[in-house]
Amino acid sequence: MKLQDLVEQFAENVVAQNEAIFRGDARTGNKHARKYGAAVDKLLAHGNAGRDALCVLLKHERMDVRVMAAAHLLRYRTAEAKAVLEEAAKGQGLVPFGAQQALKRWEEGNWELDPEQP
Repeated sequence: MKLQDLVEQFAENVVAQNEAIFRGDARTGNKHARKYGAAVDKLLAHGNAGRDALCVLLKHERMDVRVMAAAHLLRYRTAEAKAVLEEAAKGQGLVPFGAQQALKRWEEGNWELDPEQP
């Protein structure tokens, strides 16, 4: 599968998960979370090429997609990812809360979405 296809799969499933959550459908939301999780795992398995491909989502039109991509790119593109998360964290609601939590975990040293490989 091409990197671009994985990036699209990631974005589509982030959107679908959030739409399911807003409808109160946790089961469907979890299904989409597994799908975007699988897509990001495949991207990260490509090393920095996969991370670079994911970086395009830092400028996505939807905040939920930007935030999820930024959360996964904190170690690799710290300044850019933090800027996305800090902007989103100013709002209210589920997505800003997620941005706040990602920043908090990063500052605490408990962030592990893309740990450095030995």
